[in-house]
Amino acid sequence: MEAPVTRSEIEDAPMKAKIRAGEMTVKRALEEHDAENTVIGFTGGKDSTLTAWLVKRVCEENNIEKPRFMFVDHGQHFDEIEDYVERIGGDWGFDVVNIRNSDLIEKADQPGDKVPVEELNDRNQEEVRRVDEDLEEVPWLMDTESGNHLLKTVPMNEFIEEQGIELVINGVRWDEHESRGNEEFYSPRNEPEHLRVHPILQFTERDVWDATWHHLCPDCVSEFQRMQDYPESEEDLPGDMTKEDIPISPKYWAGYRSLGSEVSTDPSDQIPAWLQDVENTEERAGRAQNKDEEEIMNKLRDLGYM
Repeated sequence: MEAPVTRSEIEDAPMKAKIRAGEMTVKRALEEHDAENTVIGFTGGKDSTLTAWLVKRVCEENNIEKPRFMFVDHGQHFDEIEDYVERIGGDWGFDVVNIRNSDLIEKADQPGDKVPVEELNDRNQEEVRRVDEDLEEVPWLMDTESGNHLLKTVPMNEFIEEQGIELVINGVRWDEHESRGNEEFYSPRNEPEHLRVHPILQFTERDVWDATWHHLCPDCVSEFQRMQDYPESEEDLPGDMTKEDIPISPKYWAGYRSLGSEVSTDPSDQIPAWLQDVENTEERAGRAQNKDEEEIMNKLRDLGYM
């Protein structure tokens, strides 16, 4: 499937052009795939929210049935994230399907516990060997190759296989991580076979917040009036609005910029994410880091990581 634009054409384009390119990317994909065979990889973060908004607009403007949210539950989400996913799904008319690797999670008592590989089911044992043939234990923790793969990619792949999913729409960006710098708008995948669609590749972290506050919020919240500046606190919202009236995860108000697991993610600062120096600091600085993160991310991507 031909992309609507190239990277060189879109990276420095005005905001409306970036939004339009995202909508065109979604529209072309949805015209060729039924909603029942399509899901949006929805994490409750800013990128997946922006992506879901683009899908919402395309579906409503073109009378296309909305696909489902696919929420991968790794068992260590902030409670606010799970509530937010259900709220946005309900408000925007998307059904939410929760998937998880219960085989691993239910064999651990608390985050960080290691589960012997021999106690896992056959599928999980096979997947562990794809990561490391010599591994004897897998931690219930996302910030390792084996834990991340089993907690996120494996249940996603099983769901794709069982449901016959042909299209997965994901909110990844070129600037988010070096491993995603060569990603394409339409990315065919194997094992299992499906098409990944990435409508917000062209957005920077700053673009995401500009689009969210100046386009998404006015479009989705009838009482919301376009704001000249970012709000510094809840008191700056128009009228009597609260954070719960706005389609932005509450953790970003608390200073988080990248939402990992509750046990391994801290705020990047004490001010809301959109007020931070996103141009000159690392987006994932509040998450547990590994010195070989780039190599790990590339390996996880080869295994099917979103």
